[in-house]
Amino acid sequence: MERRGYIRVAGAAVALAAGGVMATATGAAAAPPTAAAAYNKVCGPGYKVVNQIDIGKAGTSYLTYSSVTGKNCAVTIRTTAGPAVHMYVWVQRDDTRDYADDDGSYRSYAGPVYLDARGYCVSWGGVIAGESAGRSGTNCGRIAR
Repeated sequence: MERRGYIRVAGAAVALAAGGVMATATGAAAAPPTAAAAYNKVCGPGYKVVNQIDIGKAGTSYLTYSSVTGKNCAVTIRTTAGPAVHMYVWVQRDDTRDYADDDGSYRSYAGPVYLDARGYCVSWGGVIAGESAGRSGTNCGRIAR
């Protein structure tokens, strides 16, 4: 199956999705840390992991960057592959609200999705089977003027 991320100008759908992935669970006690799902290098050569966030025990979203292309790449990876579940990954350039995302049912990972964001802050995150995590305004490069 071919995977593609789509770049769109953000609107209500992304605002709702971003709000949804920013939700955090509350409880009496914090769960013990789990091992992150290993980055699978699906973004391609030259992309280095610059940030990551665990999605509960379900997996990890990775943000990578290539200094050659000036693009960020995001991927959400399950800790253990299994039957297809709903997965989502997104990355958004904060100044323009342009974003790329991938939403579907996957066995092991969603993405990769790419976004040109050299010198700008990005927000990004993912969802795995109803568990979600995201970060806003991260990985800000120096803005050349």
